[in-house]
Amino acid sequence: MRLPEDGELLLSCVNTWLRDFYSDIYELCEDRDIDSDELLSRLEAAGYSYDKEHNRFVKT
Repeated sequence: MRLPEDGELLLSCVNTWLRDFYSDIYELCEDRDIDSDELLSRLEAAGYSYDKEHNRFVKT
């Protein structure tokens, strides 16, 4: 799956998917055929980290 290039748009999409459809980031990545390392790296580069407890990305 092609992900949005813009970090803020990517964040919005991923957090919406996590909230509405997936129990964790790895389930999302497997279902949507996304490289989890690439996704985590891109969001970390944009200043966000995955909050496992709340199942969303938050500003670091």
